[in-house]
Amino acid sequence: MVAFLDGGWRRHGRQLLVVGACLLWSTAAGAQQRDQVVLQLKHTHQFQFAGYYAALEKGFYRDAGLDVTILEGADGDAPERAVLSGRAQFGTGSSTLLLSRLAGKPVVVLAVVFQHSPYALAMRQQGSVPDLRRIIGGKIMLGPQAETLNQADELVAYLRKEGVAPERLDRVEHSYNPDDLIKGRVDAMSIYTTNEPDYLDRAGFPYDIYSPRTAGIDFYGDNLFTSEHEISANPARVKAFRAASMRGWQYAMSHQEEMADLILAKYSRKHDRQHLLYEARQMVPLVQPVLVEVGYMNPDRWQHIADVYTELGQLPRGASFSGFLYNTDSGPNLAWLYRILGVAAALLLLGAAVHVALLARERSRADEAIRKGEERFRTMFEAAPMGIALIDTVTGAFSDLNPRYLEIAGRTPEQMAACAWTDLIHPEDLPDCAMQMQRLQEREITGFRSTFRMIRADGSTVWVEASVVPVDANKPGPRLKLCMIEDVTDQKETEALIWQQANFDPLTQLPNRRMFLDRLHHDIVKSRRDGSRIAILFIDLDHFKEVNDTLGHHQGDVLLVDAARRIGACVRESDTVARLGGDEFTVILPALQDAERVEAIAQNIIDSLLAPFTLGEEQAFVSASIGITLYPDDASSVEDLLKHADQAMYAAKGAGRNRFSYFTPALQVAALNRMRLTNDLRSAIKGEQLRLYFQPIVELGTGIIHKAEALLRWEHPQRGLVSPLEFIPLAESSGLIVDIGQWVFDESLRWVRRWREHVHPEFQVSLNQSPVEFQREGGTYDVWLRALRQLDVPGQAIVVEITEGLLLDASTMVTDKLLQLRDAGIQVALDDFGTGYSSLSYLNKFDIDYLKIDRSFTRNLAPDSSDMALSEAIIVMAHKLGLDVIAEGVETPEQRDLLAAAGCDFGQGYLFARPMPVEEFDALLQAQVTNTAAG
Repeated sequence: MVAFLDGGWRRHGRQLLVVGACLLWSTAAGAQQRDQVVLQLKHTHQFQFAGYYAALEKGFYRDAGLDVTILEGADGDAPERAVLSGRAQFGTGSSTLLLSRLAGKPVVVLAVVFQHSPYALAMRQQGSVPDLRRIIGGKIMLGPQAETLNQADELVAYLRKEGVAPERLDRVEHSYNPDDLIKGRVDAMSIYTTNEPDYLDRAGFPYDIYSPRTAGIDFYGDNLFTSEHEISANPARVKAFRAASMRGWQYAMSHQEEMADLILAKYSRKHDRQHLLYEARQMVPLVQPVLVEVGYMNPDRWQHIADVYTELGQLPRGASFSGFLYNTDSGPNLAWLYRILGVAAALLLLGAAVHVALLARERSRADEAIRKGEERFRTMFEAAPMGIALIDTVTGAFSDLNPRYLEIAGRTPEQMAACAWTDLIHPEDLPDCAMQMQRLQEREITGFRSTFRMIRADGSTVWVEASVVPVDANKPGPRLKLCMIEDVTDQKETEALIWQQANFDPLTQLPNRRMFLDRLHHDIVKSRRDGSRIAILFIDLDHFKEVNDTLGHHQGDVLLVDAARRIGACVRESDTVARLGGDEFTVILPALQDAERVEAIAQNIIDSLLAPFTLGEEQAFVSASIGITLYPDDASSVEDLLKHADQAMYAAKGAGRNRFSYFTPALQVAALNRMRLTNDLRSAIKGEQLRLYFQPIVELGTGIIHKAEALLRWEHPQRGLVSPLEFIPLAESSGLIVDIGQWVFDESLRWVRRWREHVHPEFQVSLNQSPVEFQREGGTYDVWLRALRQLDVPGQAIVVEITEGLLLDASTMVTDKLLQLRDAGIQVALDDFGTGYSSLSYLNKFDIDYLKIDRSFTRNLAPDSSDMALSEAIIVMAHKLGLDVIAEGVETPEQRDLLAAAGCDFGQGYLFARPMPVEEFDALLQAQVTNTAAG
């Protein structure tokens, strides 16, 4: 601009003008209030803008005579709109500012903050080798579709260079929510490498990151910009704002924790402190505050960005962006220069006199600046929070290292001098690092990032995240590489723990349901490829609940761990043993050549689980029921395979347990029938399809009916009368038995109240209690007792019939319920006595009112038969214990007479009456009343 002056005069002239201008400006600034300035950010507050917060809060703007307001941005275009409209003087923007400039908008970039763009693509990790082409045909979020200029340009260029045409992608609107990627709503999304990876890591989500830099597309990141009008109208203010902002950035990058606390206290709590510090650490290799002066921008890099836009067809070839980059050394404009030429001429002689002195002083200042710069660089290099080293890729030697690098590597400078960089990397991780270094040396890539294990001098390993770039990328095959590393061992251990917890059962350390399904999918894909078969074994431990209830959950856990070990010992290392939950285990047997091997493994598992389990001072015995299904014989989908294996397992249980059963189509039909019948049963309760039948219990001495047993029947609209033997097990397994039992009680209570008023004041109705209903957790008889009080019916009107199995080794819960019945006056009858357990100690232990002799004894009664002897013994024993006896299955007068002669109290059976609807039974009782009154 002043080319007619020689070099020395040009420099000193500029110096004199700047000094004069600064004096004038400082005088004015001191006399007036500080300039009001607005900085418009492109996003919400976070560490990405920490330098501007530092400049404001540390007083750098104030010292520059500026009163700065920092505004959040709603979208990426907000800063450009605000600056061009005059609502803001400065803004932050991406490299798309270049397109805006060449579109005729008067924007000027003042400084580059991010030397490398943080934009990248994230995809779910699949397989050991990342492959960007997997995204073809998938859903992808690249950026706001309404904005024509955004980071999508950078990523689109990257996709095209990697052979992925954007037209082959299903682009959807960006939500900026990592959950959309985690939950599979999209297959890939654009991210900030300083932001989203932290949330993906916290969720334990496995992902791959694809950076445009690996394809040689190296854009600048955040840029500070203004307008031509602001530079023309307020050149001193622009220069002061830029200098204060860059000073703020240097402070922020050196005081990361302080800035994180500042953001949380005064700007935003949208992100927690851990995330802000993560963002700060990830920004270091992008901003490169140690190696590059903050704000530096290279015209060649902007030309590179322009070339990429040209390839995308967004710029014409040879487009000029003159005036786009701010010249920090620019002097006053030409108009001012012409006005002071007269003054310059007057000072010419004086300038000549001091010329030599000024040259000497300038040279001295230059030397001092260089010395201070080197000193500053060395200080920052030594104090950097990450390890930094220069590596000679030809010899592999380290030419310079900072203390943090030595600390992470766990070696002294002498030890580092004696080894090459390849000696420090774990052998399993070295091939990938060596390949990346070779690509970098051959200029296929401009840099790379890698995570690997570093071996320390004591043999221990540490996980590091490394960023490697050439020191002088303009020279062919540069030897020196800059390597920056950060210790991420804690992060890796946390990720490993999260992955372990997400995929393995914490008790048995076996794969859980998630890992089981993943492996089964993998084995099915392999089976389709090679034509092999797969067997799936569903294993359920028989009688485990009894062990858990009797000995406690801790001993139950010990049993499960031992069972897992035994099952694992019966299969190959290539097979998968998983625990789905509770006492359910599964086994995947892939690559089957012989189906007979499945039976051998299943039988080995059954045999191994039959051996006693030592649980403290006790021994427990369980068995196993195993269902087996084969792929592709029985089903082609994972869901059907698991369903069929489950059905086969229940078939094994139904056949007597301690065995295995293959899936058959008949099991599927039976399962469908059970499912449909269960669904119908849900409607039966509300649809008034249940019916109550009663069978009289006759006093053998008088023939009078003072008792009856309530029996449930189901009148199905299509099937007619459904047997209780068919629907009661379904009600038990589905939990409907509780509602059904309550309905039976309510109906019985209504009728027994009537019969106590009109037939006999001590009339009783017996109700059968299912073991499932009686043993359910949290169940009590409070509802029954309230109903008895409301209808003013005494508890003695109800008899609860239970089986012997409930009393053998009864839990505290069973005991408490029996005590609750006794306290309410409700009596208890022991049903089917003589067919269950041999121990009779529970007859003394519990308050039992009636014994019901099973029909299997009554059926074959004869004067000298063993059944007669057993029946007499039961009757005598019961009477000595104060119990009444009811004989079931009385069908002949001879049986009645023999039982009466033996002292049996009551009889029940077809001889007296079959079970009948309640209306018929009520008529029978009324007839009895009438006959008694007539007699």
